[in-house]
Amino acid sequence: MQPEPPALTLPPLTKTADGAMRRVGVELEMNGLDLDQLATLVAEHCGCSIEKTSRYERSLKGDPAGDWIVELDSSLLKKMGRAERPQASTSADLISSAEDAIMWVAETLVPYELVSPPLPLDRLGVINELIALLRESGAKGTADRLTNAFGMQFNPEVPATDARTLTAYLKAFLCLYDWINQRASINFARRVTTYVDPFPGAYVRKVTAPDYWPDLPTLIDDYLLHNPTRNRALDMLPLFRHLDEPRVLKYTQDELIKARPTFHYRLPDCLIDQPGWDLTPAWNDWLEVEKLANDQGRLQGCCCAYQAYLSQGIGRLLDSWPDRLIQNWLPDVS
Repeated sequence: MQPEPPALTLPPLTKTADGAMRRVGVELEMNGLDLDQLATLVAEHCGCSIEKTSRYERSLKGDPAGDWIVELDSSLLKKMGRAERPQASTSADLISSAEDAIMWVAETLVPYELVSPPLPLDRLGVINELIALLRESGAKGTADRLTNAFGMQFNPEVPATDARTLTAYLKAFLCLYDWINQRASINFARRVTTYVDPFPGAYVRKVTAPDYWPDLPTLIDDYLLHNPTRNRALDMLPLFRHLDEPRVLKYTQDELIKARPTFHYRLPDCLIDQPGWDLTPAWNDWLEVEKLANDQGRLQGCCCAYQAYLSQGIGRLLDSWPDRLIQNWLPDVS
């Protein structure tokens, strides 16, 4: 019997503004298992029943937190898979052959994705249990092939939706990004796909300015002006669409932006096939964002120091912001 994974550390704020425990959704991309193998393993572990929603999608029902989703991470194939196969004819054979050909290519490039429901913070450990189970069963991650641009994403529910809270989290993330990115050591395949592009320098300078504390419409407008894309390590578009959908739709109509009251953290690789790997390291790095965002004095000081660092110009080549962070602004990191 496998030992139970250690409990994950909780953030400073565990409750939302209305007093409910914050929740976190997790998404894991992988291959090595087929759709039904993956769905069966997760369903048995979580006590769920499996519903076939299309040829490439399964919903796992019965968890009090909501449905687990197992799917092929391809919008085109999911759309094709929701339609019935046409009756036998020459044109129907061509359609079926086209779908089969796309699927044949997709099997080497496109991952299957496991999407959890929004889990209360005290249930987040089930993700580590599933990672261990799926690894033992043959799941493969980012490092298995050069083409495996597979990620792990998580969606921590925001503790509050006021502008000051959200601005503090953005400031903290931007200040810590170089350090987090260095620790994450993102796989080359994911870096070249632009899925997790860094924020533009002009936006980083704007937001980390110590006096930048806008109202909510300005915060959203500034973000959209510089980042009208999902491809950021911290994607704020789902949250901003949840808060002000018309404002977001003026900049982007991307149908993949799902409104939800969460941060969408997209940076980490999925290394599910590596012994001992689980959610813990990436989660602990995210917790440093949570801690900094909720320590006003340390956040303001860190922003001032980062602005001074950014103003060095070419002098930054001889300096290391991650080292400065560890020495001066991350007291819990050795």
